[in-house]
Amino acid sequence: MLTLPNILTLSRIVAIPLLVALLWWPAWSSGYAAAFVVYCLMGITDYFDGYLARTSGTVSKLGIFLDPIADKIMVAGVILMLTANGDIAGWHVIAALVILLREIAVSGLREFLAGVQVSVPVSRLAKWKTTLQLVSLGALILAGGTPHWPLPYQVGIVSLWGAAILTVLTGWDYLRVGLKHMD
Repeated sequence: MLTLPNILTLSRIVAIPLLVALLWWPAWSSGYAAAFVVYCLMGITDYFDGYLARTSGTVSKLGIFLDPIADKIMVAGVILMLTANGDIAGWHVIAALVILLREIAVSGLREFLAGVQVSVPVSRLAKWKTTLQLVSLGALILAGGTPHWPLPYQVGIVSLWGAAILTVLTGWDYLRVGLKHMD
């Protein structure tokens, strides 16, 4: 049960409070820089936990359960902190809210579909959504660590909206599949 891939996944969950704590003070650019490093390490472990599980044949039910939870908690924590600190502000909060709402809705939908024994594979478009979402949040964290360099913020906001658009499209795909299995 405690295979290396599962330990990597658990390490991401344990690191979330550290990530949030480093983002707590918006004027502390060193905290944001450290948060960016933690965020990148979490992304690396996310890649390697899945890769190692597949290549070593140690894919487990615990890993399948914990991996998306770790991802969603991290995304939600970062979005909440960046919004609370004003790094995501104005109309851009709508894009962040769309992402959060989809994460919650798709989690509930997947739980429902699992109950009726329907599996919904992750689409290529959903993988692009996740990539844009992670790039966006990473760039916005980096922007807080490099306040005199405008490029990370610009990349973060553009990719946030790109992720939000793909979030709506992929969320609709999941909902369409789910509706077929509801009364």
